[in-house]
Amino acid sequence: MEYSFLYHTIIPFILSALIVVLVTIIAEKYGTKTGGVIGTLPSTIIIAFLFIAVDKGADFASESVVIVPAEMGLNLLFLLVFALLSQKKIHIALTGSLTTWTILTILVYYTNLTSVIVSLTVYVICFLLAFLILDRKRKVTSQDTIKVHYTPLKLLGRSLIAGIVIAIAVSFSNVGVTLSGIFSVFPAIFLSTMLISLQEHGPQFTNAMAKGMIYGSPSVVSYAVGIHFLYPTIGILAGTIGAFLLGLLTTLVLFILRKKIR
Repeated sequence: MEYSFLYHTIIPFILSALIVVLVTIIAEKYGTKTGGVIGTLPSTIIIAFLFIAVDKGADFASESVVIVPAEMGLNLLFLLVFALLSQKKIHIALTGSLTTWTILTILVYYTNLTSVIVSLTVYVICFLLAFLILDRKRKVTSQDTIKVHYTPLKLLGRSLIAGIVIAIAVSFSNVGVTLSGIFSVFPAIFLSTMLISLQEHGPQFTNAMAKGMIYGSPSVVSYAVGIHFLYPTIGILAGTIGAFLLGLLTTLVLFILRKKIR
């Protein structure tokens, strides 16, 4: 019981808190494009599916990850709605984006999605919709360096928001094939980053951060596709390493191409 609590709650809490603090600091120091790409490196999904695979086996994890690309697409719509509502009060942006995500997730859950190709198609549609609305319709431009005075209290606050949200999500990620896939990519990093961005920097920065994270999202999707095919063939450890290298390669390509987006 203590071991399960450690790796289902404590470890995700600590790692995710560090990730969100790092992402927001990078975005503030180097701009939202860089922060968005770094922020969508495979991170909590690695933790979630490692634990799922160890607990339930490689085949179970491989089946669970099928829904991840589609669910990542819904996460991008979460970012889009949060960004569109960021001009209003923070609780309206939060409620609207989470309600949208919940309704769409329930619809996807009841489709009994079992094809990774269909799942990828859903992701691509959502990616294009979210990115083009922010880029072409809203004319969102990337934000550069923001001067921030970092205090231990400010960093602690960021850590607590991220850690609590993600620890809850990972705790529910081992509950059945489809639900495991859904909870493993619950938009906890996105949610934490959006809340911190809006609270500390306002709607303009939040919109730019959302656009940057949408742009960087193929990294997580490529990792998910990697473990879907690699876990059953080469095992959990080698499959995790291979999928991470695929996600890292995708991140490097996105990082190189980031200057081409405004």
